[in-house]
Amino acid sequence: MPTLAEVRAFISELPDVVSVAALQEAATNRLIQLDAAKRPVITPGRTARIGTTITPACLRLLTGTVQQPNRTRSRFDFLLDEASTKRLRRDPSNTRFRVADGEKRYRLAKVPAACIELTDPADS
Repeated sequence: MPTLAEVRAFISELPDVVSVAALQEAATNRLIQLDAAKRPVITPGRTARIGTTITPACLRLLTGTVQQPNRTRSRFDFLLDEASTKRLRRDPSNTRFRVADGEKRYRLAKVPAACIELTDPADS
C-alpha cells in the first residue's frame, strides 16, 4: 500500500480536471462505504429511541418500534410505545401531533434515520 506522501505526490501530478474529479469521486465512494460500515442497520421491527437532535423537541427521547422506510431508507415511520405515546399526548410543547385520548400507540411518519438510536441488542 502506498504511503500518504506517495498518494499526495500522485494526485499533484494528475494531468487534468477530469482525472482529479474521477479520483475525488472514488474517494467519496470509499468514505461512504466506510461510514456505512460503522452505522447500525435500521430495519423494521427494531426497538429504538428518537435522538436529541430531532426537531420538534417534543419528539426527543421517545421510544418505540421502527416501521417501514421511505424509498431511500433515509426516513422511517416510527410506532411509539404506550409510555411515549402518553408522554407526547401530555407534552405542553407539542402543538403539532394530535394524539387521541384512547390511542395507545401513536405512529410518527418520516423520522430521519440519523435521529434513530437503536436500543435492542441486535447488531448490524
